[in-house]
Amino acid sequence: MGSRGQKRTETADELPADKRACSSLEFRPSSSNCSSIRTHLNSPNSIPDADMETSSSTSASSRSDGEHEKEDESTYGSCDSDDAEQQPRHHILRDYQRRRSSSDHGKLNTILSNLNEGNGGSGQLAALTELCEVLSFCNEDSLSSLMADSLSPVLVKLAKNESNANIMLLAIRGMTYLCDVYPRSSGFLVRHDAVPALCERLLAIEYVDVAEQCLQALEKISRDQPVACLQAGAIMAALNFIDFFSISVQRVALATVVNICKKLPLEGPAPFVEAVPKLCDLLQHEDQQLVESVATCLIKISERMCQSSELMEELCKHELINQVTLVMKSNSRTTISQPIYNGLIGLLVKLSSGSFVAFRSLYELNISNILKDVLSTYDLSHGISPPDLVDGNCNQVHEVLKLLNELLPASTGDQANQVVLDKESFLADHHDLLQRFGMDLFPVLVQVVNSGANIYVCYGCLSVISKLVVLSKPDMLGELLKTANIPSFLAGVFTRKDHHLLMLALQIAEIILKKLSDVFLSSFIKEGVFYVIDALLMPEKCSQLMLPVFGGIQPSFDSSQKSSAREFQRCLCYAFDMVPSSSVSSCKIDKDTVCNLAKHIKTNYFAPELVESEKGMTDVLQNLRTLSAALSSLINMPVDDGTTVQHEEKFYSILHQIMLKLNGREPVSTFEFIESGIVKSLMHYLSDGMHMRGNVEFTGSYDHLVVLGKRFEVFTKLFFSYSDILVEDLPLSILIQKLQSGLSTLENFPVIPSHGFKQRNSFATVPNGRCVMYPCFRVRFVRAEGENCLSDCAEDVLAVDPFSPLDAIEGYLWPKVFTERTEYGELDAEELEQREVLPNLLPSNANSTQAKSSGFIDSMSIDLPEMQEDEANFSQIASEQVHFRELNSGETMSLDETNMGSAGKEQEFPTESTKNMRTPCSASGDNDIKDSSARLLLYLEGHQLDRTLTLYQVILQQLLNSEKEFMTWAKLWSRVYMITYKRALESNQDDPQEHTYQERKFSVSDQKIASIQNMGYFASMFACKLTSDLDKSSPIYDILFLLKLLEGINKYSFHLMSCERVRAFAEGRNDNLDNLKVMVRSVSQNEFVSSRLTGKLEQQMQDAFTLSTGGMPSWCNGLVSSCPFLFSFEARCKYFRLAAFGPRRGQLNAISRSNSGTSSDRQTTSGGLPRKKFLVSRDQILDSATRMMDLHARHKGLLEVEYNEEVGTGLGPTLEFYTLVSHEFQKFGLGMWRGDHCSFITSTTLPTESVILRNSSGLFPRPCSPKSDANNGIQFSQVLKKFVLLGQIVAKAIQDGRVLDVSFSKAFYKLILGQDLSLYDIQSFDPELGRTLLEFQAIIVNQKRHQESICVENAALKQDLCFRNTRIEDLYLDFTLPGYPDYVLSSECNLKMVNSANLEEYVELVVDATIHSGIARQVEAFKSGFNQIFSISHLHIFTEEELERLLCGECDIWAFNELLEHIKFDHGYTASSPPIVNLLEIIQEFEYSQRRAFLQFVTGAPRLPPGGLASLIPKLTIVRKHSSNCADTELPSVMTCANYLKLPPYSSKEKMKEKLLYAISEGQGSFHLS
Repeated sequence: MGSRGQKRTETADELPADKRACSSLEFRPSSSNCSSIRTHLNSPNSIPDADMETSSSTSASSRSDGEHEKEDESTYGSCDSDDAEQQPRHHILRDYQRRRSSSDHGKLNTILSNLNEGNGGSGQLAALTELCEVLSFCNEDSLSSLMADSLSPVLVKLAKNESNANIMLLAIRGMTYLCDVYPRSSGFLVRHDAVPALCERLLAIEYVDVAEQCLQALEKISRDQPVACLQAGAIMAALNFIDFFSISVQRVALATVVNICKKLPLEGPAPFVEAVPKLCDLLQHEDQQLVESVATCLIKISERMCQSSELMEELCKHELINQVTLVMKSNSRTTISQPIYNGLIGLLVKLSSGSFVAFRSLYELNISNILKDVLSTYDLSHGISPPDLVDGNCNQVHEVLKLLNELLPASTGDQANQVVLDKESFLADHHDLLQRFGMDLFPVLVQVVNSGANIYVCYGCLSVISKLVVLSKPDMLGELLKTANIPSFLAGVFTRKDHHLLMLALQIAEIILKKLSDVFLSSFIKEGVFYVIDALLMPEKCSQLMLPVFGGIQPSFDSSQKSSAREFQRCLCYAFDMVPSSSVSSCKIDKDTVCNLAKHIKTNYFAPELVESEKGMTDVLQNLRTLSAALSSLINMPVDDGTTVQHEEKFYSILHQIMLKLNGREPVSTFEFIESGIVKSLMHYLSDGMHMRGNVEFTGSYDHLVVLGKRFEVFTKLFFSYSDILVEDLPLSILIQKLQSGLSTLENFPVIPSHGFKQRNSFATVPNGRCVMYPCFRVRFVRAEGENCLSDCAEDVLAVDPFSPLDAIEGYLWPKVFTERTEYGELDAEELEQREVLPNLLPSNANSTQAKSSGFIDSMSIDLPEMQEDEANFSQIASEQVHFRELNSGETMSLDETNMGSAGKEQEFPTESTKNMRTPCSASGDNDIKDSSARLLLYLEGHQLDRTLTLYQVILQQLLNSEKEFMTWAKLWSRVYMITYKRALESNQDDPQEHTYQERKFSVSDQKIASIQNMGYFASMFACKLTSDLDKSSPIYDILFLLKLLEGINKYSFHLMSCERVRAFAEGRNDNLDNLKVMVRSVSQNEFVSSRLTGKLEQQMQDAFTLSTGGMPSWCNGLVSSCPFLFSFEARCKYFRLAAFGPRRGQLNAISRSNSGTSSDRQTTSGGLPRKKFLVSRDQILDSATRMMDLHARHKGLLEVEYNEEVGTGLGPTLEFYTLVSHEFQKFGLGMWRGDHCSFITSTTLPTESVILRNSSGLFPRPCSPKSDANNGIQFSQVLKKFVLLGQIVAKAIQDGRVLDVSFSKAFYKLILGQDLSLYDIQSFDPELGRTLLEFQAIIVNQKRHQESICVENAALKQDLCFRNTRIEDLYLDFTLPGYPDYVLSSECNLKMVNSANLEEYVELVVDATIHSGIARQVEAFKSGFNQIFSISHLHIFTEEELERLLCGECDIWAFNELLEHIKFDHGYTASSPPIVNLLEIIQEFEYSQRRAFLQFVTGAPRLPPGGLASLIPKLTIVRKHSSNCADTELPSVMTCANYLKLPPYSSKEKMKEKLLYAISEGQGSFHLS
């Protein structure tokens, strides 16, 4: 028995299904309704299937591998062929099945006759053998109910034939096949007593083969007849001798028990209880699948017995609690599935609720330590909507909170039962257990609430905290509260809107003050708890507090409150009741209750003198307010050239005092920091008041830029000039931490799930008249009062698509309401459009694309006419994406780029005319509601609607901001909304007060410094609108804007410090050019990340429906676009993929890597992505890449590569292709990059073997004069074509999740991101040139400063214009670009040498040629190619370093523990195997080049994907390679498609390293079968 089927099992183990990625096509799963092929052994002592748990529907895998390989070769290209080619095969198969069914029916009749005749043992054996063979190949159509009913009694009778084991075996096998082919036959078998017969054979266990076949048969029958199996004792029959069977047979036995337990009767006897001890023992089994089955059984049994305390006590007697906690403690969340793990927690909930024994055992077993681990690794995405039911078990956090509430009893007077009283008595007698419980969980619960969890999870955590505080004695409570800053925590809770949370927070505060008033009274005042409680009672004080306090009731569509499959909303008061209510229950809390408790706390615990604001303020708060006022007074101080120094010194002094306070011995609470006004004053001063204005323009004057520049320099000098302290102790880091704490306390951005949407078809009249899969808003459009230019809307109530942009609604409404009186009479909108040429007929993307690419297209129009077509096609695609819902109405909706991608669509790339003034910013940056293209203004309840939002976002935003009673989802959709409209003003007259500012006059030298500071980057921030959810007067707005500004200062700290050094040199404070060198220790970008907002964005992105419809809250799109630094790189990567490629592509990106070589992903299905396979030649990589992009650039599916005359295909060859293309682009002779000084050459003369261009600073485009086209137009066009191809390759690599092995410079990444470059960026790719130009610039500024100081125009300046004691004239510089003698900077100066008079012009021309005009066409060519794949604007949410990481992956060094954690060892190897230990040591000893070679050998790419080894999919797997010869003679081999390394067990570490390095070096450059 033990060896049966072992050979097939070993084959499967050696090449598991998910590891054969290199083969062309995997096995196709067959349907249970189709004919299956079974391997049937004639010997009665044989079992046909080695894996007992598999049904016959999967037994087709027993066919030989050779057959499949042959099939694979013939069907490989099916992903590129039309599905119609497969149709003839299906017709042939159906015809064959019909003929076969007719034949099978006749055979079955004959067999039945032979079995009934009883021709002795040999005749029956032959008939049974033929029956099994026929059933193996027939399907359901071959059988009828009459035939199944006729066969059943015969088979049951023969199964009882103890005299002949072979007959018993084949009869039971016949039952198994009969149930498999015809499931309804299980009822006939039960009627003829088949189950008792099978149980009798199992309990007798005379023959192992027969017993195993009985288990197979019982598993089939139990699927449809679980109650009959239960009554016949099948549970104990299956479990009684389970230890004697192999694991595969044990799985079948447990599957039978699971089938029975899932349908346990609610009433009657409980024969299944006797199985609990055996099931508890099996919980510690080493097989994961077996443990999950056992856990499922116990979960279902506990659900059946939870109504009786006696039965629950009975369960606890069998060590069930101990066994379950052991499973949970042994890191099982990483091995068993989450639903099962959640179910085990739910099992403990039921036991602890009804059994005191379970309650006591959980405390004694230290369950709090296990639950602490669960909550400490709490993933916010788990808490999206409570409770999401998975197999009857709520999500993990919900179950943990239910268990915690059960473990902390709260008696309710007379209603308390005996179990609750026993629990309270136990805790009263065991303070040590309660204290350990609280010390474990209290800080974790506070952390979960502070992390931005939804209101449901917050309520559960606060409920547990409240019970802990109530049950703890004062001394214990004091120790408990030391683990967290409870006053600050409560102050944050008071900013939430829901009255349930307010009530719990007040209860916690009241109990703490009652027990420890002398300890916590002062901290409650310092953290602002007193002020918010007072504000709850006196709403007029809310306006005086910067900390927002709300005493109303939360709208019902908060992300927390989902009632499963019900129309009504279940109140939070009943959220953790063990018995769900069957009807709508009223809330236990009303507004008076909250106010009464607040009044009680204020009256009894706070002295009356605290009500006086001055007396109630702490010293810290008073000092900070004084400094804030001083800072505010600086804004109104007149500034000119004479008072600048004093102004800066005062600013520096105030800043220094503020930082001393923030980092002083006495800590500054979040409340004090916010209430002091420091944030608002600092923001107002640094922005010169511009962040409160809209549409700020800087035309013709550098005055504002000079002010900003000087203030930023002072700020940077203070915050970055510390060289003797750690980065985390920098003043900027301290300020960021305070701002992040304030943001976490104040923000209340909602997470809106889609559970309120009923998935039903609706017809949306507005704006396009089409069917949608969700409800529509009912809207009545009403003309505004006093509006005479527009007519009334004829329709009464219209169905409006909730996810349509307001622009589209206006487009529908405008023709219906607009009429214009002319000399010809009245003309409606349509007639006017026919008479006029409207400039906005082209979509915005098309206009911007055409504008920004016109110069590039014109220069290539002769040689590259196809590029014009590409640009036009891209513009067409961009315009079609706005209305893609109409095009794809019959398909699964993809992400609406007009919502999630709104930022990208409205951003513009900087041009020469705007490069000094602005850079891309938020989508809402210049999108004032009164946009020039707006023809109508829309209002809802008196509020003007933001045109950048959808109607759903607008309504949602207004409801969230309101303070109304509960509104259920049903009311949200049934309500009729009244939207008023009026005509927009034709001319936008901005408020003159918004643009007036104090005129300041500054020196020419100051203006010169401002011109090179790139201050336009900061100036553009103040015109940006962060998110429409926030009012500019909100303290959250100030915090976000200050964080945005600090992040910009941190990013440009090198620029600002360099400017400060240049200014110091010009003012004579520094007379040495060497002092211009700057070393800045900037703050890590991770410090700007808000974990709270990141978690909320992750939650929102988990909701597939809102993603597919564009129904995300407006703050998601607004903040990701305007403040991307607030979100982690991983969250932004996910957002980027969803925004750029849609939910389908974004969610399947990781899966596509793991399934790259499997057949299930090759066909175009609803759940996968289509694939294109392309044949390339290794000798012509760039030519192959060009052809690939020409054919498939716009293909939305995955591109895969196979090489000519090589059999390998899939992920490995594809990754290597991108690596080879990367290397080709870095070779000398292409004329693309700086440092490549070869003359332009055509592709026909391109050398086949070129050395790769190495530049420690990264690649940057080689400058080319805009006038060079006249002479070498053909040659330069080849360079532009290469940049177009590079853009396509880069975009396709990002889209498909591939890694490139290329090193671009930081400056080139900035150009890709649409950012402007300045003189300071030159040092990042050419340090010598950049440093020299900066020194020249300092000399020029010094010259201007000297000229102004002596007030003489023609003063002798030659003595001042010396470069390191050498006159400028003696440098003998001409007007050509340094390093490029053929690049003439100016035709007017080509015969002149550089001197003191024209040095400034020379520097400007060199900078322009290096980073502007000399590379503009190359950059535009790159963007043109990139935009053919997807819009490059989607990348703007990344920094330069993050973009490099996204494109090129990781190059980190691996630690030993990391290797152990992220590598899988299998099939002969474990983590402790000597060959594995040797291998890991060898990998760590590898040099950088050897590590790259090893990665390419194993994965196909020399770099790891973003996230490093942990993100490698499939996981790197190392298995033992078996060989008949000596292992030391073998070489390791790999399957790159599966990241699968087969390593022989070498005798020594030295031999392994030798063989490994040889295989790595010799195995490159081809993919063949190993």
